[in-house]
Amino acid sequence: MPAGSSSKRERQYEHIKDSAEDRGASKGRAKEIAARTVNKERAQSGEAKSASRSSTKGKSPSRRGGEKSGSSRGGSGGGPTREQLYQEAKKKGVEGRSTMNKDQLAKALGRN
Repeated sequence: MPAGSSSKRERQYEHIKDSAEDRGASKGRAKEIAARTVNKERAQSGEAKSASRSSTKGKSPSRRGGEKSGSSRGGSGGGPTREQLYQEAKKKGVEGRSTMNKDQLAKALGRN
């Protein structure tokens, strides 16, 4: 934490760091997550001396609640995985399911 940070931000940092570690993040990654979150909060509330445009625009990390976390990397984003679609297709007896990709499985199941 930067020098001169409030005790509230210190507590917030520790809480976020501990939560990240509880979820399985390494100590270094947990510290990074906590620092970035608290710094963004400080920027949005005007406590930071300077702030980037991305730090002051949009939802705060606490309001966003993980909306931009790992699940949206690559592929078509949210929704069921290919394996989940495959298992559903298997239950319904869809022909040719083993050679289908995720989009094809979704279409065959009427999800598009």
